[in-house]
Amino acid sequence: MTKLIEYEQASDEVRAVYDDIRATRQNDYINNFWKAIANHPPTLQRTWQAVKEVMSSPGEIDPLMRELIYIAVSATNGCEYCIASHTASARAKGMNDTMFGELMAIAATANMTNRLANGYQIPVDEQFKT
Repeated sequence: MTKLIEYEQASDEVRAVYDDIRATRQNDYINNFWKAIANHPPTLQRTWQAVKEVMSSPGEIDPLMRELIYIAVSATNGCEYCIASHTASARAKGMNDTMFGELMAIAATANMTNRLANGYQIPVDEQFKT
């Protein structure tokens, strides 16, 4: 298992990212994902900036929907950590058990039909092309 870098043992570069995570999320908690990738500060910085921009910037997709999308992709990729952390975040933003069930049904159905379409090598209908 990767060593987790706690704030007290972190370099100034890592502490700056941790401080930005805390400020952006408006709490003091730094989760294990960030503590693990802090073993390579450039990856920590680059990854945090990407996540911060995509998940926190203003846009047409609301914060709960962003979390739901993240959960669906994480479930498809089999990432237990991301499923757990983004499910917790989605619940904090209003997701309930029924929504989670619907989300999993959609993700599972999409995975099934994607595999069928790929397996059958189905040509895309002209009216669907943009």
